[in-house]
Amino acid sequence: MSQAPVARVEMLIRKPVQEVFEAFIDPAITTKFWFTKGSGRLVEGARVQWEWEMYGASAEILVKALEVNKRIVIDFGYHVEWTFAAQADNTTFVTITSTEFRGSEEEAVRQALDATEGFTIVLCGLKAYLEHGIQLNLVGDKAPYAHRQK
Repeated sequence: MSQAPVARVEMLIRKPVQEVFEAFIDPAITTKFWFTKGSGRLVEGARVQWEWEMYGASAEILVKALEVNKRIVIDFGYHVEWTFAAQADNTTFVTITSTEFRGSEEEAVRQALDATEGFTIVLCGLKAYLEHGIQLNLVGDKAPYAHRQK
């Protein structure tokens, strides 16, 4: 492979940048469209735990950089960067870029494809929640066969 894979997803969210940014740093909001439990707000230098209880999965996140209403960078097992571009009409254009995938070339490509799919679902859920107050449960419905038995 001549170039390392990059996953990039983007979407316009019809809400002000402050509201869109807050949705990603406050787990009380993020749990409405992505993970089911977060150990705390994103703060630069912090380590937080995210859980997807239906799958019995969790991840420890290192917040590498945070610029209010502009940018979030985390280590999610690979590098993830959100950028928030405030638009003149009080909407926000969100871009999520994932890089530095680990493992063999084949594993890196698989991770990039998974990140593209996953973050697309996250942005769709965010849009539905912030714009219309609808919790689509996209992450949970993505793989219901993989849900943990209670």
